[in-house]
Amino acid sequence: MQTQAVSRFLDELQDRGGLKGTDLANVTDVSKATVSRWKSGAMKPHPKNELILSDLHYIVGRLNDFYEPEDIRTWLYARHPQLNGERAIDLIHRGRSIEVLTLLDRLDAGAFL
Repeated sequence: MQTQAVSRFLDELQDRGGLKGTDLANVTDVSKATVSRWKSGAMKPHPKNELILSDLHYIVGRLNDFYEPEDIRTWLYARHPQLNGERAIDLIHRGRSIEVLTLLDRLDAGAFL
């Protein structure tokens, strides 16, 4: 991921997903200052964090079809019965985005979440 792409992803996660710098720092397990350096292009994320940000960006994009940004942030942090009581943001952090995507597929199919 190019530094310009990282900055764009971070902007979109904040604008479209209602996520704050602290949220992005927590999901990638870095400091808020590190997220600021990514955003400014002064530093590039570790490949593992690039994957997390990429997954989060894709998931936020999918959620954007159904929810407003502030609702997306709430959805990501809420415990979901369909995720065995886990939070989507925690699953994304642990590299288990596929479980969140499976839930979103059900949402696309018209199931109520």
